[in-house]
Amino acid sequence: MADIDYEVEYNNRARVPQNPELMAGWARDAAAYREHHAPRRITYGPGARHVIDVFAGDGQNEDNRKAPLVVFIHGGYWQALDNSWFSHMARGLNAHGIGVAVPTYDLCPQVSVADIIMQMREAMRELAELSDALIVSGHSAGGHLAACMFATDWKAYDASLPPQLVSSAYAISGLFELEPLIPTSINTALGLDQATARAASPLFWKPPSHGSLDAVVGEAESAEYHRQSRNVVDVWGEAGLATQYGMVPAANHFTAIAPLADPASPMTLRLKELAGR
Repeated sequence: MADIDYEVEYNNRARVPQNPELMAGWARDAAAYREHHAPRRITYGPGARHVIDVFAGDGQNEDNRKAPLVVFIHGGYWQALDNSWFSHMARGLNAHGIGVAVPTYDLCPQVSVADIIMQMREAMRELAELSDALIVSGHSAGGHLAACMFATDWKAYDASLPPQLVSSAYAISGLFELEPLIPTSINTALGLDQATARAASPLFWKPPSHGSLDAVVGEAESAEYHRQSRNVVDVWGEAGLATQYGMVPAANHFTAIAPLADPASPMTLRLKELAGR
């Protein structure tokens, strides 16, 4: 592995030169979706970014705690963006009557990756007031955080929470082993060393004993992104968890999440299945 150029493998903006146009499209589509499908905003902490936008499913009774809730955690290498870029990720599932929660978190270098993991746990605890069944999805760094939420020992975190608060995870272009990021420019803001990178890598955590993990990657993404998803599927699968690896045909890192906005996409339909609908 010493001859792998990790900068080339993990610098997605350099790999996809059209990323500014693609990200501008995210912002436009997200704003348009909020205009016609206004979310309910809740807070999970004292900071300005400790917020969650909850998009109710079409025709959904928001007071039904037994109804499943899908969480989408945004990416940005733990150092960029917020939930306002991704509101339209709720469109596909909302059309099936399934609610979607989109949280924001503080960014590196103001906080550490470990801090962000804790913030997302606080967000999940807040969402437990809305639903007893959370399915956590996420993209890129959000895929990492989705796996972290799935592998969290919720009773140890808060004895009042159900042990299976997060019933499954769906990681899109996720990162599950952070040590390869150490020699890259991405780590300038993250400040990871070998110990902190390993501690924040869900690949090395005790795998969940319930539910399932889906790890999907854009077909055109780097070999390292494919390796990361295959590896967590293999390691957690060998421990007895139901896992599956998949590809989004022809997609790059920035287009891999587009199917979430389509009610008829295989990605949306798989999350609908995980939500028991």
